[in-house]
Amino acid sequence: MALVQAEPAGVGGEADPGAARPGPLRRPQRLLHSAGVRFALLYAGLFGVSALALALFIWWATAGLLQRQVDAAIRADAQGLSEQWQQGGLPALVLTIRDRLAENVDDDAIYLVVDAGFHRIAGNLDRWPSGVTMASERFELPIERDGIRSLARVHRFDLVGGIHLLVGRDVESRARMRALLTDALLWALVVVAGLGAAGAIVVRGVLRGALANISQTTEAISAGDLSRRVPITGRGDEFDRLAETINDMLSRISRLMDGVRQVSNAIAHDLRTPITRARARLEDAALHAATEADLRAAIERAQLDLDGVVAVFQAILRIAEIEAGARRSAFVAVDLAPLLADLAELYGAVAEERGLRLELACPDHLPVYGDRDMLQQAVANLLDNAMKFSPSGGVIRLVGRAGPAAEIEVSDQGPGIPEPERARVTERFYRGEAARSTPGAGLGLALVQAVAQLHGGVLSLGSNDPGLRAVLHLPARPSS
Repeated sequence: MALVQAEPAGVGGEADPGAARPGPLRRPQRLLHSAGVRFALLYAGLFGVSALALALFIWWATAGLLQRQVDAAIRADAQGLSEQWQQGGLPALVLTIRDRLAENVDDDAIYLVVDAGFHRIAGNLDRWPSGVTMASERFELPIERDGIRSLARVHRFDLVGGIHLLVGRDVESRARMRALLTDALLWALVVVAGLGAAGAIVVRGVLRGALANISQTTEAISAGDLSRRVPITGRGDEFDRLAETINDMLSRISRLMDGVRQVSNAIAHDLRTPITRARARLEDAALHAATEADLRAAIERAQLDLDGVVAVFQAILRIAEIEAGARRSAFVAVDLAPLLADLAELYGAVAEERGLRLELACPDHLPVYGDRDMLQQAVANLLDNAMKFSPSGGVIRLVGRAGPAAEIEVSDQGPGIPEPERARVTERFYRGEAARSTPGAGLGLALVQAVAQLHGGVLSLGSNDPGLRAVLHLPARPSS
């Protein structure tokens, strides 16, 4: 006799067609546009899935354990009866069943042996259950035993000679326990669903409260109030870090706006004089020029004034182009040693005419990575400033140093820049007290600063005792 345990077939069901009928979609779509609703639904979903997983585990560990114990007992009984059948046939099988029924203290064992016509031979059931139709299958069905209706889990075996065997256990008490556990888990899921909904509402409220401050601040800024900032709770959480980042961004925007206003005011102030002077000369020439030569001279003087205006705008556009990094893709390895030598030769002649002396100290090779024309213009601006402010008989030094970061130093013996002003002299159109009486628009050091930043370098200004010491630090290799 082969007692093969067959697994129960899966049970499937179809959903109620009416339950899947969608309702109006407009309001849910509007609700889902809210981040707070989406986060709340996500929280409720995760909470519900976790609770369901916990309930399934409890079911498997309790009700499932009871059922597995019953199946294990049935398999053990069937194995023992199979051995008796093989050793002594039907008499041995009947005797074993009677002995086991007599020894069954819990009175939950179920045995039934019938012949080919399903007439009872032995066991504690009066007749063969009508629902047990196939061999090697488990059945859970109501039975009547000793005049009492109960619930049994049985397994059918077909033996040689038309003999049929039924082995099972009375599971009425286990079924009641399982039903009680099921009801408890269902009510627990209802409570969990309520808690999940309440938690989702709380999460939505917290998220909306945290985002409300950001929304109110951005709306005020959009309305023109750049002084508003996002409140910080001081808890140091993600919302505080986001608020700090937004506040830093707003402060930077405010500084940039102030810079734009200052640049606009500086442009209007510095360009008003040459434009007004050119207009006055042209107007005077139109009214009082007696000869063509006088008119031509007035036009040439006005043209020089307008050329100065054009040069200022060209310098502004040049700085904007450098700050935008438009030419970074053309960076190559550059040797600054010959470039500094050419600049020293060019400005050396100009220095002699002004009663100055230009000294050059540079190694044979000074490799950097960048744009040769930009670097030449930056060094030229530093030399122009040094010559503009150096007194007669002064010495200007142009020094190049090689290393992990190349250095180009230009120092003079002029009045220098007071330390409080050094942080501002690289701003566009800013001119210190010592520079107000000299020609220029205050864009030279701004261009040098832009070139240094474009190359990943730094422009540092210090005292030369007396004079100014400007050092341009440039990377010798391309950055990653």
